[in-house]
Amino acid sequence: MAKDAFFRLKVKNNGTFICLYPAIEGGVAEIAPLDVIIYLDRYLGYPYDKTMITGLLSAPITGLKEQLVTPEKLARPLDEKIIIEVSADKNFAYGKFYPPMEGGKMLSKDDIVNELVRAGVKYGVDTKLIEEFSKGHQYLKKFQLAQSTLPVEGKEASIKYFFNTDLTRKPKVNEDGSVDFHNLDMISEVKEGQLLAELTPADPGKPGINVCGQLLKQVKVRNRVLRVGKSIKLSEDNLRAYSEISGHASLEGEMIFVSNTYEVPANLDASTGDINYDGDVVVRGNINGGYSITATGNIEVNGVVEGASLTAGGNIVLKRGIQGMDKGYIKAGRNVVSKFIERSTVIAGGYVMSDSIMHSNIEAKGDVSADGKNGFISGGEIHSGTLISAKNIGSSMGTTTVLECGIDSAIIDEYHALEKELDQNHEDEEKIMPTLLGLVKRIKLGEKLPADKILQLKRLNDQKEKLAARNEEINKKSAELKEQIDNYVGGRVRASGTIFPGCKVIISNAVYYVKTDTTYCTFTKENGDIKLDVYY
Repeated sequence: MAKDAFFRLKVKNNGTFICLYPAIEGGVAEIAPLDVIIYLDRYLGYPYDKTMITGLLSAPITGLKEQLVTPEKLARPLDEKIIIEVSADKNFAYGKFYPPMEGGKMLSKDDIVNELVRAGVKYGVDTKLIEEFSKGHQYLKKFQLAQSTLPVEGKEASIKYFFNTDLTRKPKVNEDGSVDFHNLDMISEVKEGQLLAELTPADPGKPGINVCGQLLKQVKVRNRVLRVGKSIKLSEDNLRAYSEISGHASLEGEMIFVSNTYEVPANLDASTGDINYDGDVVVRGNINGGYSITATGNIEVNGVVEGASLTAGGNIVLKRGIQGMDKGYIKAGRNVVSKFIERSTVIAGGYVMSDSIMHSNIEAKGDVSADGKNGFISGGEIHSGTLISAKNIGSSMGTTTVLECGIDSAIIDEYHALEKELDQNHEDEEKIMPTLLGLVKRIKLGEKLPADKILQLKRLNDQKEKLAARNEEINKKSAELKEQIDNYVGGRVRASGTIFPGCKVIISNAVYYVKTDTTYCTFTKENGDIKLDVYY
């Protein structure tokens, strides 16, 4: 069996010597000076020459060698020793064994365990490895004697939905450039008894423990529950959600809703009146001018919409378009898709997509696009938070068309409102502080305040604390909004065909007037100015 070179101390008549023993059967022939110095510092008890030790061990040990360490004689032989080292992260404990002097005792298994305990090791001791050492007695070799049990990391809960939750899906554009307004599939139809969602619960994992007996906490994972609205039932274990009706499924945040759909089989006119419905509305025919639909879900119209008013919490789909006659009003919480939009006002929380937009005012948080085969935007004012895109924009007659892209104005308004509130709070605080400080000073001087002044002090102090708490909320929210505003670099206006004179391009606070026919182009903001580039 191979053994590494090692050393031991030996007492003679003229002092204490270090004896060096060579390796056998291919063991390591070098002895690290530091191992010897650590041992001597701990157990010798007399001064010695460390430089001499370093020089003595500068070459491999090829034969038995002795060297005087100190003229002093040890009073009694040293027993077999172990020096324990605990890793910085306390996940491992190592031991290095040193041989006994002649007449010294060997370490027992219990002795080794006791040394580990004295070093602070309380957990994960490898008793089999201790027994292995006891049989072979390998000295100056680093043994891993204890190891932590690391925490088992858990997994966050997850929910799988069995209906369409993608609210940004757009209609298909055919190979010829036309938009398929017939197969929109924007409403997630579900049947009674259909599985809507399945929850895989969180696995919290298991904590660990390091070699010093300290708990190693696993990363906390997020747990979730299925949150459902009306007409949805949960399984007994609350892990699956089923629809109790046939209708439309939607996801708002993490809340699942199912609503049935109100259907108008023909035209919306005097025979039906206005509609206000908690759910989805489908009109199979036309909508005559002057009538309105308000729905919490989606609105879908198969025919033509005249000067009507449509308001939906979800999507609005007009398969044959809207002729608004300057009275048409469309407002959707999500997206608006229409064959054409003429002389109407459209407001969308998502994108607006049409084959043509004429003399209309459009405001969308997402894209506004008219990229179909004959797609164009002409006249009116178009505002998008992200992108305005069309084949042709404006007209050869110089029709005034305003195209504005930029960060949502509601964000800027909220930021300014918070700034105004913060200024007002500071003014209020400055008004109450003199009185508050005066009352506090009177108390510190030992004055006994009357009951009305004590109540005033409490009221002013409460007001001060509320102002401070509110100001902290405002500062945090203002910083978030300012970061959004400062970092906003998006916003594009582009035309795959031609943008004509008469068009005004605004991106954030930069303005560009189109003065000549410009083809296959993109407008962006760069270094505070509008930059004209190729179409992309």
